Amino acid sequence: MTSTSLALRRTVTAAVVQAAAPLFDTPSALARAEELIREAATDRDAEVVVLPEAFLGGYPKGLDFDMTVGSRTSAGRDLFRRYHAAAIEIPGPEVETLAAVTRELGCHAVVGAVERQGGTLYCVALFFGPDGYLGLHRKLMPTAAERYLWGQGDGSTLPVIDTGATRIGAAICWENYMPLFRTAMYSKGVDLWCAPTVDDRDAWQATMRHIALEGRCFVLSANQYLRRDALPSDLRPVQGDEPDTVLIGGGSVIVSPLGEILAGPLRDGEGILIAELDLNDLARARFDLDTTGHYARPDVFTLHVDESAHAAVTRG
Repeated sequence: MTSTSLALRRTVTAAVVQAAAPLFDTPSALARAEELIREAATDRDAEVVVLPEAFLGGYPKGLDFDMTVGSRTSAGRDLFRRYHAAAIEIPGPEVETLAAVTRELGCHAVVGAVERQGGTLYCVALFFGPDGYLGLHRKLMPTAAERYLWGQGDGSTLPVIDTGATRIGAAICWENYMPLFRTAMYSKGVDLWCAPTVDDRDAWQATMRHIALEGRCFVLSANQYLRRDALPSDLRPVQGDEPDTVLIGGGSVIVSPLGEILAGPLRDGEGILIAELDLNDLARARFDLDTTGHYARPDVFTLHVDESAHAAVTRG
C-alpha cells in the first residue's frame, strides 16, 4: 500500500457480540450488556458494538405462552406477565446506564431490547454514542408468533445515526427481508447496517451478504447463542429440556460492501467478532451500484415513506 493510500485510509473498528441474554432477569441482562460493551471497546478497541435482538428483556425462544387460535390460558397470561415485567421503559434506568457507559468509553453501540409502553411491548434497537442515548428503532413487523408478544412500530423510528465518520442504521431480524424497508434505509445513506437477530439458519448468511451487496454497506449481524440451561428451570421450551439443548445457535457475521465475509460466522458458543472496516470501501463498492442513486430509475419506480408517528389516541 502506498503512502498516499495510507493517508486516505479511514477505518472504523466494529464488534459484533454473540451471547445469551438472561430471560426474565433484566438486571442480569443489563450487567451482561455493560460487561460485553466494555470488553469490546476496552479490550478489543471497538468503536461500534452491536448486541443481539431482544438482549434486554430476552427472546423467549421455544415458548408458546399456551397460545392457540381462539384460546388463551391463565398460565400463558402469567408467563406474559413475567415477560412484560422484564421489559424496559424508554427513557428509563437501563437506558441511562448504557448511555453512561458509551459516554465514558467514547464508543457507539446498538443494543437489542424489549420496550414496555403501557400494556404493549415492542422489539427495539437502541442507539448509543459518546453523547449517550441517541434514539431507537421499533421493529415494524414482528414475525409469526412474535405478533402476540410485540406491537408494530411505525415510520417515526427509522433513524440513521451520523457519527461524523459513518452512518449507522438497524434492521431487526426478518425486517431484513422487507425490500421496501431496505430501500428506505439505503436512501438515507446507511454505511453500517446493523442486524440484531435470533435467526440462526444457514440461509441467514446469504441474506446478510445480499444486503451488503445490494446496499453497498457493511453489515454487522449479531445473534444470540442460547442453551436451555440459560433459561429459568420452570420453563419448558419446545426444543427439549436437556440442559445442553441449543435454542439459538448463533451465526453472527460481519460482511463487506462487496459481500466478502470479514469475520464469522460464529457458531457453537459465545464470542465477540472484530473487524477493521475500511470506509473507503463504501465508495469503491458504490462505483457501479447505488440502488437509490445512479442505479435507480425514479421515472419508473418511486417509494413513499410515511415517517410520521401513528397514535391510537390524539388530544388537542
